[in-house]
Amino acid sequence: MYRSTCSFGPSLARQARSLSTKPGRDPVVAVLFQDIDSPVIGGVQKPRKPGGYQDSGADIAYALRSKGIHVITPEASPQVSSYQGWCFPDSEEGICSAVKNGATHLWANTILFDSHPLQQYKKLDSYASELFVVGQPPGLVEQCDDKAFLNGKLHELGGYTMPRMWLISKQQSIDFVIESIDRFPVVGKPVRGRGSHGVKVCHSKEELKMHVAALIEESPLVMVEEFLAGEEATLTIMPPSLERPGHWSMLPVTRFNHSSGIAPYNGTVAVTANSRLVSMDEMKDPAYQKIMDECVKVAQLIGATAPIRVDVRRFTEGSEFALFDINMKPNMTGPGRPGREDQASLTAIAATAMGWDYGTLLQEIISTAQSLSSLRSYRNAL
Repeated sequence: MYRSTCSFGPSLARQARSLSTKPGRDPVVAVLFQDIDSPVIGGVQKPRKPGGYQDSGADIAYALRSKGIHVITPEASPQVSSYQGWCFPDSEEGICSAVKNGATHLWANTILFDSHPLQQYKKLDSYASELFVVGQPPGLVEQCDDKAFLNGKLHELGGYTMPRMWLISKQQSIDFVIESIDRFPVVGKPVRGRGSHGVKVCHSKEELKMHVAALIEESPLVMVEEFLAGEEATLTIMPPSLERPGHWSMLPVTRFNHSSGIAPYNGTVAVTANSRLVSMDEMKDPAYQKIMDECVKVAQLIGATAPIRVDVRRFTEGSEFALFDINMKPNMTGPGRPGREDQASLTAIAATAMGWDYGTLLQEIISTAQSLSSLRSYRNAL
């Protein structure tokens, strides 16, 4: 569908410069979906979502267009009942097509990594200061998508409430590490996962051995964590914008109706069926504010340039929360298109406390977009 060669004329440069520097000029948005596979990093490949996030990408494009934002699409008139035709592939050819068609803002609704075209595509070099991206720096995502690295770093730094953690590699004796775990249940999961893929609560050493042995087949490193038995909640941490110069937390969304101790994947059970905003009366519990502050510290530490979602859970009912999963790319589905009425994401649910509907949330996120050059030059202090 797309040619493998691309050239940008001077008219595009003038247009992008005008839109990015003159106050009051509106962005021209193109949404990217995952068309290229994530690379094998440290022997692990992050699983690819079927459809490459085109469902949420179509939601984003449709909702922004409904708010009067200029959104360009690969198809002139994509069907509202379908997710196809709304988003550009995140390949070199797809990005090239979006930019040639006038995009000034690329919404990276995809999995990023250091070798991704947004980071390495040479034909974008001379326009990198004039293109804006909604998303994290690719190098940051590659580093922090590794749950063992990021959670381990937070343990090392201190000041964060975390569950106990063990790592099991192919080079180790699985039996030896598991014998050192003195308290069950625990949770076994891959270090680079997606959703609830490979996440399981294990109630005995024998069950954990079987689960770890299965995970080791797809990942040379497996993470085991203390099982947190209390209330689960999730927090969306927003990046700085012109209106808010620092990172800040939306109100928590509490989760319920778990399956075997784990919140089910949203593709199986819509989060609107098992999640709700924490009430202002519940917010009187200081445990919520404490973990909100810790999650903001995480976003500040890594230098997040787009929303992140941090999953937290109480050790036991009524205890303090611990953070256990930091998602560099929160799910961003939302209502608008036919049949999508129950598809509000956890972040969209949290946004209702601000008085924001789904489209307004997306507009707020666009205001946090960073130039491609700044994302490419990102250097993490971790």
